[in-house]
Parts: sequence; C-alpha cells; structure tokens
Amino acid sequence: MNARTESELLEPMQHSLLRSEHHDHLSNAQLDALEEETIFILREVAAAFERPTLLFSGGKDSLVMLKCAEKAFGVGRIPYPLLMIDTGHNFHEVTDFRDARAKELQAELIVRSVEDSMKRGTVRLAHPGESRNVHQSVTLLEAIDEFRFDALIGGARRDEEKARAKERIFSHRDSFGQWQPKAQRPELWTLFNTRLQPGEHFRVFPISNWTELDVWQYIEREQIALPSLYYSHQREVVERKGLLVPVTALTPVRAGETVESRAVRFRTVGDITCTCPVPSLAATAAEIVIETLAADVSERGATRMDDKTSEASMEKRKKDGYF
Repeated sequence: MNARTESELLEPMQHSLLRSEHHDHLSNAQLDALEEETIFILREVAAAFERPTLLFSGGKDSLVMLKCAEKAFGVGRIPYPLLMIDTGHNFHEVTDFRDARAKELQAELIVRSVEDSMKRGTVRLAHPGESRNVHQSVTLLEAIDEFRFDALIGGARRDEEKARAKERIFSHRDSFGQWQPKAQRPELWTLFNTRLQPGEHFRVFPISNWTELDVWQYIEREQIALPSLYYSHQREVVERKGLLVPVTALTPVRAGETVESRAVRFRTVGDITCTCPVPSLAATAAEIVIETLAADVSERGATRMDDKTSEASMEKRKKDGYF
C-alpha cells in the first residue's frame, strides 16, 4: 500500500474545520439578526413612549437585553430607568450583581419591594412560607401607578413556556394592567401599534424571538459577565418532586429528605422559594452552550417550582398583571 500524502492526511481535518467555520458563521449571522432586532425595538420604545422603564432583575436575559441597550444608546445614555420588583427572597449574588451593573452603566435603578406592599396591606400571604413570586404583580402595578410608566420592557422569551409563546412583542395591557389575549394587536412586517388610551400601558419584549441557546451563545460571544450562580458550583440540595431544591433558611429540609452536596448551576434565577438548580459541571458559557444543545426540558420546566401549573393558570397570572 502506498504511503498517504500529507495533503490526503490533512483533507478530513480541513473539511471538519470548514464545517465548523460554516456553523460559526451561521450562528453569528443569527445572533447579529437578533441583536439588530432587539436594538431596533429598544430604540422604538424610547421614541414612542413618554415614560418607559426596563425591567432588570440581574438575571441572564435582562443582562443580555441591557447589553443591547448599551449598544443602542451608550454608557450613561440609556434613556429610561431600570426597575426591579424585589420579593425580598432573592439570591444576594444576583441583587449585588444587579446593583454593580447598574452603577457601571450609570443607569438609574428603581427597586420596589413586595415587603413594602405587605406593609401597606395590598399583599397578604396565605401563610408565612408562601412564595412571594406571584405577588410581584401587585407591587409592579403599584410601581406603574407611582411613576406613571407607559411601557415596561421585559426579558421574556417565547420559548420559555406556552402562555408566553402567545405574546406579542408589544403586549397591550388595559387600565388594570391585565393581558387580554383576544385584544392583542397584530404585528405584521415589524410594524408595531403603540397607541394607548389613558391609563393603559404596554409590556415590551425585545428578546421574544431569542431562545435559551441564542442567549448563551450571545453571552459567550459578547463575554457578558453574569452572577456566579449561573455556573457550576457545589451546593447542598434535596430531591423534591423531581427537582433539586437548594437548602436555605427559606427552603429548609423536610422530614425524610436527604441532603446532598452536588455540582449544580441555575438555568434561571428568581425567588429562592421557587427556583431550583440543575446538575451541571459547566463552568463557562461555552460549556453551557453544549449542555443547552442537549437539553430536552424547557428552562422553566426544569427549574421553577411555581411553574408546575397548567398553561391556563399561567394565563390567569398574566391577566392579573404578571410580567
């Protein structure tokens, strides 16, 4: 048998490299298109509304949106304040990161707390251990009334769950903050109807068309810093109803449960009482991209105790003013 030439040995490697470069090119083209659309929507909100605000939790989706806002307007020039509705039960790693990022961008940060609504008597828990997550709607509507916001920019994506898949990018809300699915306006040819009657407002979702994979690829490409919880770390957890529940003062161990120290990360971050990590060794955005490609359970379905409800229940929460 004749010895293979150097070019013959290199040929399969070259084909593999070309395929990889082609994939990267397609991925970057997709991200460029999504980024362009998001920047367009963020600028459209600034032009069309008098008192908009950007909902900023310190989570990955809002940080991606904030990166696009930075590109759209520049540091110190974002034309609307950042708003967070704090349950009082958020991970300190996230709230600390939120504060630091807002300061870095020289952006105004408004924080309104569910605890304040509880003191006013507008929020009443059924029992002390009840999750405050659902009650954010009340505090949000109070903030809208306080500041007279006419557009709230949120980081919801259509791939998260079925009720959100029905959302428009410009989601019309009535004078009670309610979402009426039959009253949503068509959005043909990227033409957005932003007309409001007195007391009404819009929820605007600039990253509606992004997927979890898009978000992580963009985080990797743009080297966006995130709270450490998003990456693999050791944490004490218990298994409960098919989820890994973090062991905290707010989520204590129940009788018969066994505490384990596991390598985990959070796919989404929110109220401690309803947010669960997933097993993971991924310590970088690139490694999370690989994990996300193999995931067969939605982000919220795998990590949120409060989302173990029907689609109809989620729609009811949105009609009550939910994000």
